[in-house]
Amino acid sequence: MLFGNQFKKIQIETSGININLVHGGKGYPLLLLHGYPQTHAIWHKVAPLLANHFHVICPDLRGYGDSSKPTSSTEHYPYSKRAMAQDMFEIMEALGHKHFYVAGHDRGGRVVHRMARDYPDNVKKACVMDIIPTYHMFNNTDKNFATGYYHWFFLIQPDGLPERMIGLDPEYYLKEKLRRWAAPNATFSEEAVAEYIRCFSQPEAIHSSCEDYRAAASIDLEHDMEDENIKIECPLLVLWGKKGFVHKTYDVLDVWKRYAKEVEGKNLDCGHFLPEEAGNEVARELQSFFIDT
Repeated sequence: MLFGNQFKKIQIETSGININLVHGGKGYPLLLLHGYPQTHAIWHKVAPLLANHFHVICPDLRGYGDSSKPTSSTEHYPYSKRAMAQDMFEIMEALGHKHFYVAGHDRGGRVVHRMARDYPDNVKKACVMDIIPTYHMFNNTDKNFATGYYHWFFLIQPDGLPERMIGLDPEYYLKEKLRRWAAPNATFSEEAVAEYIRCFSQPEAIHSSCEDYRAAASIDLEHDMEDENIKIECPLLVLWGKKGFVHKTYDVLDVWKRYAKEVEGKNLDCGHFLPEEAGNEVARELQSFFIDT
C-alpha cells in the first residue's frame, strides 16, 4: 500500500459527482491536491510524514484517478478550476472541516489558487508548487514558455485530436512526461507509476485531462479576469524545483506577490515533481508553514 494502513480510501459525493480520496492522521485538516497526469498517489511520500500533525486528505481531482469524469460542455465549465475548487470545498465539508489548509502541485496548485479566491473564509493557509498563475503565463507567453509547456497548446486542440494521439500509447506518453519534467536521474515509485498508467489509460481520463487544459485556456481565464485585482488574503507558501522550468522563465516569488498579500517561498533541489522527487523536504516545508503557532 502506497500510503500505509493509517490511511483510509473512501468516495464522497459532491454536486453530482464522486470524488475518490484517501485520508488519515490527526490534527488540523490539510488538503493535498495532485497535478497532471497523476493522481492522489503523488503524495505517497509526503502524506504519511504529515499524518502525525494533520488530518491529511488526498483526493483525485474530477477527471483524474478514480474520481468521476463528468460530461463537459462547450464552455468547458465542468473542468474549470472553479468547479474543481467547489468539489474540494464540499469534500472538506463532508469530512466536517469548515476551515483547513491546502497545498497543490501543478494543476492542483491552480485549484488551490481558485480555492483561495472563492473560499477566503475557509482556506486559512495555502501552498502552491512549481507554478505561477495561469492568467500570468498566458499573458506572458513567449517561445521559451511555448516550447517548455508545449502540452498547454497541444491539449487544448479541438475535435479529439490530442485524445486520439495520446490514446494510441498512453503509457509511453505518461512516462515521457515524467522523464521530461523530472530532474536528471530522478526515480519514481513503480507502484505509483503503475497507478498513474492504470488511471490515465482510460479514454475518458485522457479526454477529461484535455478538458482540464481547455478550461484553463478559456473559462478559467474569464474567472481570473473577473477578480484579477483581488489579492489572495491568506498566507501563501510557494515552492518550486531548482532543476525545473518555471523559475528559468519567471521570477516566481515576484510574480506571486502580485497575486497574494503575504508570500514566502523557496526552491528545492529537484525537478518539477516536488512531492515525489523531494518528498522529505516538501513534508518539512509544509509542516513548518502550516503548523499552528
